[in-house]
Amino acid sequence: MLMPKRVKYRKVQRGGRLKGMTKGGATVHFGDWGLKALEGSWITAQQIEACRLAMVRTLKRSGKIWIKVFPDKSITSKGIGTRQGKGKGDVEGWVAVVKPGKVLFEIGGVDEALAKKALHYAATKLPVRTKIVPRYQIGGEK
Repeated sequence: MLMPKRVKYRKVQRGGRLKGMTKGGATVHFGDWGLKALEGSWITAQQIEACRLAMVRTLKRSGKIWIKVFPDKSITSKGIGTRQGKGKGDVEGWVAVVKPGKVLFEIGGVDEALAKKALHYAATKLPVRTKIVPRYQIGGEK
């Protein structure tokens, strides 16, 4: 399994907290529309890639997509029938820890209907409930 460039250690502890709102990244910064998570979960690298493909195919080379999550937590598992002990298992995959309120993807440069359609397709690939949110300018209006 390939290791991302941005991680310090190959194997990390399994713990963590999914309760509570996200610390940052709760607003749409780059695009015009965003997909916001409404619950906490681990999102795998494969799920992120499936969302990216769904959005790219919907947009058909128009607009721009920003991916705001990165899978930097490794998930390990021991083989079936392996006895306990003898160290931590091999890395099986990578996940991004997502808390409620985090904007996962952003889309810009396309009309509202197409952006909402692309984000809706991406939302069907995710294990969390999501909401499509607009970018707000200063003053609170769209």
